[in-house]
Amino acid sequence: MTEQQKRINKIRDVLSNDNEALIVTSNSNVYYYTGFNNSEGTVVITKKQSYLLVDFRYIETAKRIVNSCEVVMFNSLYDVLAEVLKDNNITFVYTETKDLTFYSYNRLKNSLNKSEIKISSSNVLDSAIENQRMVKSKEELDLIEKAQDITEISYREILPLIKPGVKEIDIKNELEYRIKKNGGEGVSFDLITITGKKTSLPHGVAGDEVIKKGDFFTLDIGSLYKGYHSDMTRTVAVGKVSDKQKEIYNIVLNAQISALEMVKSGVSCSDIDKTARDIISKAGYGECFGHSTGHGVGLNIHEKPNVSPKGDIILSKGMVITIEPGIYLENQFGVRIEDMVAVTDKGYYNFAKLDKELLVL
Repeated sequence: MTEQQKRINKIRDVLSNDNEALIVTSNSNVYYYTGFNNSEGTVVITKKQSYLLVDFRYIETAKRIVNSCEVVMFNSLYDVLAEVLKDNNITFVYTETKDLTFYSYNRLKNSLNKSEIKISSSNVLDSAIENQRMVKSKEELDLIEKAQDITEISYREILPLIKPGVKEIDIKNELEYRIKKNGGEGVSFDLITITGKKTSLPHGVAGDEVIKKGDFFTLDIGSLYKGYHSDMTRTVAVGKVSDKQKEIYNIVLNAQISALEMVKSGVSCSDIDKTARDIISKAGYGECFGHSTGHGVGLNIHEKPNVSPKGDIILSKGMVITIEPGIYLENQFGVRIEDMVAVTDKGYYNFAKLDKELLVL
C-alpha cells in the first residue's frame, strides 16, 4: 500500500456511513492524497472508493502517476462530480472551506442540490486534514531535509557576495538562481534578504538598498523540493559589529537555543513560545518581539502547529516546526535566528546544519 493510499484510508475516519463523501480541492491536499501536482484536480473519497477528477490537459500524466485513486476525466467538473457521487449513492458531502472561494462553494452547492446531495458548511474536513498533515511520515521528513540541504548549499554559495556596495535585490535574485540550480523546484516564499535599518522589519522586502560596512544582513530563505518546503533565517554582520549588535544577537541566540531545548513529544507549543519570550522580555526587549516563536512546515510554508502564546497543540513525534525568535529595534536593526526541526520522543532533529554563532563577513 502506497503512502497516499494510507492517507486516504486514514481520512475516511471523517465519514460516518457509506452515503457520505469527502471532496478535496486545494492543490496541496490533492497532492498529499494522490502524489499528483496540478492546478485543476479534485479528489473524491467515499468509504470504499476514491477518485481524482482532472481535465484533458492532465489525464495522461495523472493516469501514469496516480495509483491511490481512480482517475476520471471531466469536461465539466460539476457535472462529472455529481455523476460520481450519484453512482456511489452519496447524499451528503464534506468539502474544504479554508481555500474554497465563496463563488466556488456556491457553484458546488447549487450543482449538488440538483442531485439532492447536501453539502456541509462546517470546517470538519479542514481540521481533519490539518491534524493528519501535522505528523510527517519518514518519506515527508526526507523531502523536507532535502529542501533544507538545497537551501544551505545555496546560502553558503552566496555568503561571499554579501559585502559593501552590493544591493539587497541582487542577493535575493542570486539566491533564487542558486536554489533552482542546486535542485530546488523554486523558493518556499518571497525570500527576505535585507540590510541595515531594514533588518528591523520582520518581513522586509528586498530592494535597491546597498550593503554598508557595519550592517546586519538578514536572510530568511527556503527552497521547495517535490512539494515540500524548508525555512531558515540567519542574521550576519558585514565587516564589523557593535557592542549593541552583539548584545541583541546573543539575547536572541539564547532565546532560540533555550526554546529548542524545550522541543520534544508531549510539550505544548505555548510553553516553547513562553521560554523564548520570557528570555527576551527579561532582557528588556519584550515589546520588540511581536510575532510567534514558530510554525509548522510541510506542503505549506505555514501550517499547524503554531508555536505561539495561544498554541495549545501538544507536540508529538513527526511534527515539523520552526523556532525563530527575534528582536526588532525600530529604525536601528533587527535580529532573527530560525531553525526548522522535527519533533522526536526524546527531543528534536535539527534539519539546519549551519552554525549560529555571530558570523562577521
